[in-house]
Amino acid sequence: MIAMADKALFWPAESTLFVADVHLGKDAAMLASAIPIPLGSTTETLCRLSHVLDLSGAKSLILLGDLWHAKAGRTPRFTEEFVCWRRRHASVKMLLVEGNHDLKSGPLPAEADVTTVSEPHAMGPFALCHMPEPRDTGYVLSGHIHPGVVMEGMGRQSVKLPCFWFGPQAAVLPAFGVFTGCASVRPASGDQVFVVFDGKILSVG
Repeated sequence: MIAMADKALFWPAESTLFVADVHLGKDAAMLASAIPIPLGSTTETLCRLSHVLDLSGAKSLILLGDLWHAKAGRTPRFTEEFVCWRRRHASVKMLLVEGNHDLKSGPLPAEADVTTVSEPHAMGPFALCHMPEPRDTGYVLSGHIHPGVVMEGMGRQSVKLPCFWFGPQAAVLPAFGVFTGCASVRPASGDQVFVVFDGKILSVG
């Protein structure tokens, strides 16, 4: 497995790319709730996803939950934008492991051409999930919590950085979407953590 600075995990042996928490349509959903924010994060997120697909050359894309943020964000404009994006990557097989936001957003249209499954979904030695909970069916690859760690420097400076978090039974990927943020996590002793910073992957534990 290769942890990428684009917040994706690549499995070269299977030419498969994993991302979590894309949260398309969050900008539109916020506007629908009368929260004044500019549109653009959905388009930028899809551009980033195209970039990482092209960079990796992946033949399969696994979405580990929360592809869409909310039903209100599935406007005709953004639904059409997603379908057009999907057509540009027609040769890539796509599978969505339903997350809590996907369940509330409703099923994807048929023209999206994305296979939808419930968690856990078995794939080789892995149990593909959205929730980072141990499973008997394999090592868990998941998302949901948008993991980040606080890095402290001299002079009491600190910054919270998104991270990949590998524990003994489960891995949690950073949130891929542009409009997501991250929550502080406390890895246990022996866990491996890789932060994403300035276009690089850095091991911090």
